[in-house]
Amino acid sequence: MARNYFDLYARVAEGLWCLGHPLDAQRRELEDPWQFSMGEPAHFKGQIKLPLDVEGESRDFSHAAFGTPVVNAKLAALFQELAPHDVELIPVEVDGHAGPYFILNALRKFTCIDTEASAEVDYWTEEDGLPEKVGKLFSISGMRIDTSKVSDAKVFRPSEWKGSLLVSEDIKDAMERAGITGAVFEAVTGPPTFDPVRRAETKRRGELWNQARYARAAVWRGLGTMSDDFYIPPVVGGPWPGKSQNWIAVRRPEGSMLIVTDGLSDPYSDILDRPTAGFGLELAIETPEPLGEVWKSWPVHLLERVAYEVAEFEKLRVSLANGTLSMEVDGVGMPETLVTPEGRVAVLIGMETGSLPSRFTLPGGEVRLLTVKVLMPAELKWLLQQGKGAAAELIRRFTAAGETHLSRSWRQPVVS
Repeated sequence: MARNYFDLYARVAEGLWCLGHPLDAQRRELEDPWQFSMGEPAHFKGQIKLPLDVEGESRDFSHAAFGTPVVNAKLAALFQELAPHDVELIPVEVDGHAGPYFILNALRKFTCIDTEASAEVDYWTEEDGLPEKVGKLFSISGMRIDTSKVSDAKVFRPSEWKGSLLVSEDIKDAMERAGITGAVFEAVTGPPTFDPVRRAETKRRGELWNQARYARAAVWRGLGTMSDDFYIPPVVGGPWPGKSQNWIAVRRPEGSMLIVTDGLSDPYSDILDRPTAGFGLELAIETPEPLGEVWKSWPVHLLERVAYEVAEFEKLRVSLANGTLSMEVDGVGMPETLVTPEGRVAVLIGMETGSLPSRFTLPGGEVRLLTVKVLMPAELKWLLQQGKGAAAELIRRFTAAGETHLSRSWRQPVVS
C-alpha cells in the first residue's frame, strides 16, 4: 500500500505571534541555532528560552527563528504517541506564555528527494562563488520524495533539503482531527502536479536567471571575499523583477563589509524570449564597522528597506536615472544615532566612488551599481531646508571632509 507524506510548516499571518532566536538560560543566543533542523539529536542540553519577536495570537504549531518547530503540550503528546522514536521534545520557555512548550526535533533524515518528479529544482554551481555548496540544492518547489527510501519513518527531514519537516499521513490526519492550529500541509507524494508546458517555461526562466546570477557573481567575486559565513537568507516574492529578493555580503580587501542587492537586475519573470536586466541597477552599502552576524546587522536591514522602496516605486527609479536621490525609510531597529525624531533613517543613493564599479554588463544589458550612504539626522534636516541642489552640495562637502560612500552608525555631520 502506497504511503503518503506531507511537508509540515507553520502558517504565517498578521496577528499571529513570531518567535525569535533560541536563547540559553542567561538569554544568550545559541551558537548553533540550526541544530534543531538537522534530522539528528540536538547537542545543546541546557535550558532554552524563546523570545517573542512579534506579539500576537499563539498557535499549537509555530516556527521560531531558523525554522525551529515549536509545539504546545497538546501537540507534543500527539507526536509522542504516534512517532515516539522519530522525534525528541525539548522543553522551552516562551516569554510571556505559561506553556508548556517544546521544540519538536526530528531525529531521522533520508536522502529521498525525487528531483525528476519535483516541479522545480535548482542547484548551487561554481559560478556562485561558494565552493562548499556546489552541487547542493539551491531551491526546490513542488517537492516529491521516493517513499522506498524512508524506511518506516513517520517524521523525518530530507537530507538534501533539511529545511523541510516531513510527516506521514496518519500524523496529518490526527492533527486535523485534534483541531491543531498553525499547521500547513503540502503533499510530497502522489503524482507530479506540474504542467509540461509550464515546466518548460520554468526551465527557460531558470536559464535566463542563472545567466544573470553567474555574471553578477563574477562581479561580486572581483570585489573581495565571499563566504558562507556571510550568508544572508533570501526572501521569496516581493516587487523584484524575478520575484525573489537576494543579498550578497563581500569582505573587501581593506577589511570593510560590502552588502549588495543581488536581483534587482534579474530578468523579468514574464519575459522568456530574450535576456533582460530587470531594473538595470543594483544597490550597495559598505561599512568599515564590525558587524558580528552579518545577516542581522543594521546595514543589511537598511539595504533591505531601501531596496524594497526602489523596487516598489518606479518614480524612484526614474529619479535615480537622473542622478543621486535622498530618501527616508523606517528606523525601527536602526542605531539610535541614525534615527530622526520622526523615527526615520535617511540615505543618499548614487554617490560615486572610485573603489566600486559604477556599471557592469549582464547578458540582458548594462547594470548600474548605486551606492547607499546613510546620513546623519542633521544632514537630512539640512537637505530638507536647502531644497534643490542640496544633494550635490552635500556630496561636495563629503568629498572636502574626506568622507566617501562608506556608511557608519556614527560620525560627525558635514553640515552645521
